[in-house]
Amino acid sequence: MNSQINRRSFLKHSAAMGSGITLLKSGILRAGNSPNEKLNIAVIGVGGRGQASIKGVKEENIVALCDVNEKHLAEAVKQFPEAETYFDWRKCLEQKNLDAVICATTDHTHAFVNVWAMNRGLHVYSEKPLANCVHEARVVRETYLKNKDKLATQMGTQIHASDNYRRMVELVRGGAIGVPKKAQIWCSRLPAGGEYLPDAGPAPDYMHWDLWIGPSPEHPFNPGYLENCLTWNLYWDFGSGQIGDMGSHMIDMAYWTLDLRFPTTCEAKGTPVSSDTCPQWLTAEWDHPANDWRPAVKVEWYDGGKKPGVPSKVFHRDEMFKGIIITGDQGWLVADYDYRILMLKGDMTHYHSPQPADLIPPSAGQHQEWINGCKNGTPTLCNFDYSGALIEHNLLALVAYRVGQPLEWEAENLKATNCPEADKYIYKTYREGWTLNG
Repeated sequence: MNSQINRRSFLKHSAAMGSGITLLKSGILRAGNSPNEKLNIAVIGVGGRGQASIKGVKEENIVALCDVNEKHLAEAVKQFPEAETYFDWRKCLEQKNLDAVICATTDHTHAFVNVWAMNRGLHVYSEKPLANCVHEARVVRETYLKNKDKLATQMGTQIHASDNYRRMVELVRGGAIGVPKKAQIWCSRLPAGGEYLPDAGPAPDYMHWDLWIGPSPEHPFNPGYLENCLTWNLYWDFGSGQIGDMGSHMIDMAYWTLDLRFPTTCEAKGTPVSSDTCPQWLTAEWDHPANDWRPAVKVEWYDGGKKPGVPSKVFHRDEMFKGIIITGDQGWLVADYDYRILMLKGDMTHYHSPQPADLIPPSAGQHQEWINGCKNGTPTLCNFDYSGALIEHNLLALVAYRVGQPLEWEAENLKATNCPEADKYIYKTYREGWTLNG
């Protein structure tokens, strides 16, 4: 492949604004309603990220509120006193006048809410990650693909809507660093480890603990799980650690910029494997095949204080808590959420700035993109095709880490062909009475 990236391919990809973009054939709502009418939205999980999503859709009709914590629910009812209220999201989804759902629950119920909602013909906005294991991510994605002509979906990776992300994509796909070879991403957050928390006695009256546990194996109540997302998502039954949390944001930068889909191999290392908690540090590597505008590339992930070893002239990496380096044959792009640094090996004679018509249009905002998609059928950048593949990609690293060997990945069949024992980490077993595809 020439060091000059094929500009026609770049324009085609940038115009689509990412993988898996589909224009809905039909708009929103119940039959006979106008796209100008407001959506009837259920918010499932009304504390924390749920409140952030409420702010993003507050101009629509919030007609249902659901939370396992009655205190959170009571506060939300003050905002929307006419809304129906629920403790069990399964009952909430049966409300007859719903058009759309926001899923802001704990990670281990995301896939369940997403799939059940789509199965009922409802548009879905889900906080990240979409799922808590590789198989769940695949089910979410496939359920969306069955309904993509009539449903708008979006994962809550809000930074994807930023102008900085667009400039990154334009620079790399336009050839600013030449032919891309590798992306290295890191987040230096230092999570704790340990074991599942001990029994702390009965849950308080306002907390529906059995519904909080949901499809996961039973665990006794302990308030330590509930402090924030950085406490419960460290445990295998409830979350997927840093790569599930921050990886959803950070690896998304490489995923969009390099137009990635499914890897062919994956390997990972970390702290000694625990049956209870995710690794305190993790490094991972995926091989991605070539596409029509770039050769095969490697993607690397580092967390828990680990960082990539790159030439010191590129940047002072100790000063960057998190970031991405994309290496090409003509230079590097170093970036974080809100800035980017282009560093070249020589001059820029190999690169021609895109014309205004070539630029990726600004986003209306992560929530507004979704609302527009629900009403008008316009594309959403982080629909469940794109984001489902991203989350499947990321969580595959945890499978490789737990089995302790590199995986040869056959994405079509959801199979590590060289490691049959990987299946027990690709799939999950759920508590009696809980069905993923309900």
